[in-house]
Amino acid sequence: MKGIGKMKVVVACGGTGGHAFPGLAVAEELAKRGHDVTVWDSGRDVESNVMRSWKGAVFSTGAKQLALKNAFAIFCSIVRCRRKMRRHRPDVLLAMGSYSSLPPVLAARAYSVPVILHEANTVPGRAVEFLSRFARKVAISFKETAKYLHGAKTVHTGLPVREAITLGKRFDFIPNNSFVLFVTGGSQGAHAVNEVVTEAVGLVQKELQGRSTSQRPIYVIHQTGRMDEGRVIAAYMTNAIPSRVKAFEDRMADAFASADLVIARSGASTCFELAACGKPTLFIPLPSAMRNHQHFNAEAFVKAGAADEAHQSKLTADQLARYIVQCYDNGAKLEAMSAKIKAMALTDAAKRVADLI
Repeated sequence: MKGIGKMKVVVACGGTGGHAFPGLAVAEELAKRGHDVTVWDSGRDVESNVMRSWKGAVFSTGAKQLALKNAFAIFCSIVRCRRKMRRHRPDVLLAMGSYSSLPPVLAARAYSVPVILHEANTVPGRAVEFLSRFARKVAISFKETAKYLHGAKTVHTGLPVREAITLGKRFDFIPNNSFVLFVTGGSQGAHAVNEVVTEAVGLVQKELQGRSTSQRPIYVIHQTGRMDEGRVIAAYMTNAIPSRVKAFEDRMADAFASADLVIARSGASTCFELAACGKPTLFIPLPSAMRNHQHFNAEAFVKAGAADEAHQSKLTADQLARYIVQCYDNGAKLEAMSAKIKAMALTDAAKRVADLI
């Protein structure tokens, strides 16, 4: 942009892939513009898979979840961030929300470094709600979020999505006539989703086998998380269901491109990646998510006719199997959902946040 020289920018993102991926999307946009960008993560193991795509500088803050048992670790993280902030002296800090934002923002405040926050979810988390008083602006993914942040200056930017996520190609090992179901509980998986889906897909397979042999076979791509990978592989093998099962799907763009229907948690990052890819989706929100934000994320898409939602505590394998078969039989429904979820995508969100910075 005219009149803006090279800046030193810190992008604090981490805790989960849902906060790291959007932060990296903005970091990459800023780096393209010639700025000096350092990414601050919390140093968790789960972030290592996400950070592989970032080629720039990384600093691990040691941030921990906001809980009394972590009080000393959080204090140490704040001290660590203040030391780094004093030496590095960035021009601006972008913090992407979650507990990993607390130490960097408090450190930035100590040295008068301007702060911009980003809230991914419809309902802001405790960290963003508290830290918004220190921010010049709060970028929000959903317009509805503004009503929860009284007194903060909010800007609707959408959620930054990795550009590469929309450039995937259908896996060439999947037969062309297959109906492809992609299941993901997020970067760490979701045990409850894994259980109900594997049972339901077994029922779907039996239903389809009772039909004419000319019917499309089902193929499942399933990101399970580390704990359930072996069990899910065994379940699909038992039912002779063709599948690609991985603890962490390292070809997410291709998985999205391959899918006819997606079953997913409704973390904000997942929601907007699905929107960017235009994928019909059944959301199963994480019931224990802070302030039930995953339900409200899903609800925003359901109200637009862009997705469906099922409640984990009420969903049975029989119900899910019937839903999958209905989608299998109704291509027009999937096409309509695809168009509506695509309309919710803000594909220039990373540029909007970079412009704000």
